[in-house]
Amino acid sequence: MSQHRVAVIQAGTSLFDTPRTLERMEAHCAEAGAQGVELAVFPEAYIGGYPKGLTFGAVVGSRFPAGRDAYLRYWKAAITVPGVETARIGSFAAGMKAHLVVGVIERDGATLYCTALFFGPDGALLGKHRKLMPTGSERLIWGQGDGSTIPVFETALGRIGAAICWENYMPDLRQSMYAKGINLWCAPTVDEREIWQASMRHIAYEGRTFVLNACQYMTRGDAPADYDCHQGNDPQTVLIRGGSVIVDPLGEIVAGPVYDREAIIAADIDMDDVIRGKYDLDVAGHYARPDVFGLTVDETVRRPVSFSGREVACAGAEEEGA
Repeated sequence: MSQHRVAVIQAGTSLFDTPRTLERMEAHCAEAGAQGVELAVFPEAYIGGYPKGLTFGAVVGSRFPAGRDAYLRYWKAAITVPGVETARIGSFAAGMKAHLVVGVIERDGATLYCTALFFGPDGALLGKHRKLMPTGSERLIWGQGDGSTIPVFETALGRIGAAICWENYMPDLRQSMYAKGINLWCAPTVDEREIWQASMRHIAYEGRTFVLNACQYMTRGDAPADYDCHQGNDPQTVLIRGGSVIVDPLGEIVAGPVYDREAIIAADIDMDDVIRGKYDLDVAGHYARPDVFGLTVDETVRRPVSFSGREVACAGAEEEGA
């Protein structure tokens, strides 16, 4: 069957309260499941939070103690992958009997990554994508992903992958994902600007792919009372206003955008539209010019420290002492 029901979940984080955010996520998943959704996409940094407006005590050339405390608090709200939290998220996917893509803040040692996680309808964690290039001040608190986590998963719905927020502006990343045959392009974000809508439509049209763009809707009230953000302390102040949207392979909006509220934005799509679209534009196929242009993608796992050699056999040591 080429017909499927998909959704983007426009919701906010309970900042620094990951258990509460998971409770909210479970409720959204239950509602989406009741609507027959087969693929649901949650926003960037949904689990762990997007600390909009925080400075982390930094100016050029200096970091202050309050910023170190803010980072510690943020680190504690992050999750390990895999871990207890990913098992619980997997249970949401299994309960929906649907694929699930969600933005998380991943904790790996002392370093944090902005990551998208992929779950199958049986609840299995299929894999992850770490954001390659944090934007602006995000580089202060997030590490950079490497080429080893740019997956596109073959599923019964189609080929699913993700680019997080301004990664969508990286032409080489887009081309590498087009070359992997992506046709369900998930775009978790916190970008609420009008121009973002043009970008989502462009990517759908360029790649002849469905784009599922999930943006947070978050207010000052979603953050603790001691959250020192520059937007002020009125609980009604909107920090991230949404704008989630679903676009078809010819760049036409089929659902959304929705602003200024939480929402489940669903659409019935026909995956055959991908092939219909590529009839006259396949940028990784008949519309490419490999005789003129080339792109090499290094998918090597990059670790800061590698260890080589082998342990001395215990048996040999025992023989010496015999």
